[in-house]
Amino acid sequence: MRALLLALAFVASAPALADSLMPAAEYANKQLPDARQEAQARALMDTIRCLVCQGQAIGDSDAEMAGDMRALIRTRIQAGESPEQIRAWLVSRYGNWVTYDPPLDAMTWPLWAAPLLLVLFGLWLVRGRFKRRRKG
Repeated sequence: MRALLLALAFVASAPALADSLMPAAEYANKQLPDARQEAQARALMDTIRCLVCQGQAIGDSDAEMAGDMRALIRTRIQAGESPEQIRAWLVSRYGNWVTYDPPLDAMTWPLWAAPLLLVLFGLWLVRGRFKRRRKG
């Protein structure tokens, strides 16, 4: 019985032990000294999805991984890379899922076309209803 309680206590405490003890990266929560570069970094961070959070951008997330990604973006922007280059690198590493603004390609075209097709379908239905009323 004692061993079972000890095992249950260990299992229940596992999420608390999953947190890293390492300090946050330098630019995880610290802004760049250049306001223009910081604005570029913030704009990019608002369009990059946190990999461990549900529906949060890395700019809004408190997760350690989001902090690491913020530091990476700030460091690369400070080194002179453009936001587009950094986005391309993140997409090549994590896939299109990492961005809230996926590119238009063979896999993502339904995302872009579906709203337009639904509006056209709705207009077609409404047109049919009005035609029936005129005849009736």
